[in-house]
Amino acid sequence: MTLRLRSLLFMPADSPRKIVKGAGLPADAIIADLEDAVAPSRKHEARSLLVEAFQRLPQEGPLRCIRINPVNSPYWPDDLLETFTAMPQAYVIPKVESAADLQLVSEQLNRLEDTAGVPNGTVRLLAIVESAAGVINLRDIAGADRRLAALAFGAEDFAGNIGARRSREGWEIFYARSAVATAAAAFGLQAIDTVYTELNDKTGLAQECQVVKDLGFRGKLAVHPVQVDVINRAFTPNLSEVAAARRLIAVFEAHQRAGQGVCVLDGRMVDMPMFRAAQDLLVRADNGPE
Repeated sequence: MTLRLRSLLFMPADSPRKIVKGAGLPADAIIADLEDAVAPSRKHEARSLLVEAFQRLPQEGPLRCIRINPVNSPYWPDDLLETFTAMPQAYVIPKVESAADLQLVSEQLNRLEDTAGVPNGTVRLLAIVESAAGVINLRDIAGADRRLAALAFGAEDFAGNIGARRSREGWEIFYARSAVATAAAAFGLQAIDTVYTELNDKTGLAQECQVVKDLGFRGKLAVHPVQVDVINRAFTPNLSEVAAARRLIAVFEAHQRAGQGVCVLDGRMVDMPMFRAAQDLLVRADNGPE
């Protein structure tokens, strides 16, 4: 199953009201957060509240995800054990630094799926890479487990990990950001960009979405409902883009039938990589909202 993940909206796991509200928004995924959004003293209560909220949600709607705590913490095993009955469609694993991190979670999910009588691999994984070690090990992480559907980049933690100062231009995270997109593409995964922390700056969010879309990302994490529509628009091909892609495909295929490998369209050379990019754009457009 290919997941469509343009916008992924975080909300605190200990707030059923926000979870239910979030499920009614046009986000492609909602992520109930058991990590940063919940204090250690409230982890157990938050898991119960999360299960209660998820069980009230309709089957249709955004992909239902849960962000557990990192595997180097004492909380993650209970995060899985106490929330699996909510039947999330995916677990989001933060601070992934090695293939073993994902494999450990997947093995536990195998046991839980066996007990529940559902096929192994039913629940997907989304990995957030947010450290120097994670970036260095991206190749192993991206190929770690068949459950993995997407790689996300966590810029704030990454910058802190390497001692960088965050800037609007983002050059301090450019290498890591590009590495995540490249690894995702190499392994057929979706690349999800980091959160945009300026909640009242929709213009800046739209501009950043365009930048990372050009880098190969197909979606972005959101921390507030007001960001969802901006993100969805940015990652959904518009009518002019669709028309241009269809024209490119038609011209290229006509030249291929005539035995010509490349062609010129509007003074620009068109070859196979551009043809495939146009096909990919049409797939994303076809999966978009009516």
